[in-house]
Amino acid sequence: MTTPSHPPEQLRDFFALTPDRILAAVESFGVECTGRWFALNSMENRVFEVELDVDPSLPKHKRFLIAKFYRPGRWSREQIFEEHQFLYDLAEREIPVAAPVQDGDGASVRVLEGTEIPFSIFPRLAGRSPDELQEDDLPWLGRLLARMHAIGGLREAHHRVNLTVESYGLKNIAFLLENNHIDREVRSSYERVARTACDLCEPLLAGLPTQRIHGDCHLANVIQTPEGPALVDFDDMVVGPVVQDVWLLVPGRDAEASYHRELLLEAYETFRPFPREQLRAIEALRTLRFIHYAAWLARRWTDPAFQRVFSFFGAPGYWARHVGELEEQVRVLG
Repeated sequence: MTTPSHPPEQLRDFFALTPDRILAAVESFGVECTGRWFALNSMENRVFEVELDVDPSLPKHKRFLIAKFYRPGRWSREQIFEEHQFLYDLAEREIPVAAPVQDGDGASVRVLEGTEIPFSIFPRLAGRSPDELQEDDLPWLGRLLARMHAIGGLREAHHRVNLTVESYGLKNIAFLLENNHIDREVRSSYERVARTACDLCEPLLAGLPTQRIHGDCHLANVIQTPEGPALVDFDDMVVGPVVQDVWLLVPGRDAEASYHRELLLEAYETFRPFPREQLRAIEALRTLRFIHYAAWLARRWTDPAFQRVFSFFGAPGYWARHVGELEEQVRVLG
């Protein structure tokens, strides 16, 4: 696991963002900081909560901003702008999201001085991430997803990734094989089962309508606010079938998960019809996520933070277990 996804010189500053650079970046948006900041739990990007020099009696969410430093080389400026455009479209229609702050020139993305690191500033939402979804949460979330998808379909995203078997499956398989990330003992087994899985996924996704969606809409990207749930972290926004956002919120495949998914969809359908034919694609999307996740870890393995948090990735047996996961998916898909 020695092949970095980006040249080391692009990532050096990203791995070692200093407090002075973080604070200077935030203040370039025309605000003043107290000097207090906190690193937030984000692996793909570097995200910080920064305190503003404002009236200390204000509520906490008005005294802090969120600074997001994008991993260099991952998204183009055009792709980041499309993420931001989706957030602006949602916020304009009062969907609870955190839309990026604009600087005095109306720009939502700047580049950290002396680096190639793009960054943006977001308001802090008042709330917390729930440990698990309660049954009463599902109608709220169903209505929220329906409203988000209705707006997502109003505009195209020409530069974002399309969630397909090619992009999430075959390209990731090729990357893992070409860069020798897979243990030699299971390499041939991995290639066989992964390609078989992709072949089985193809007809399940073929012909499904696609549009702008969150793309990574799992529980950790839901914030419970006093007004109800809000959605955060649109970094993995894709063009894909709307069912992707549904199954990630209710990922199980047992009877309880089916019941909870139905509660969510019943509420969804009070706002707009849900294309229930897309439910057939859930296991295909789950399979592609397994493949995509393994390749994501491999692409980031030169990042010291990844090596600390995902130490299991290089451990003996990891790839054998991954092959077992894919074999199970082949059985389900077949």
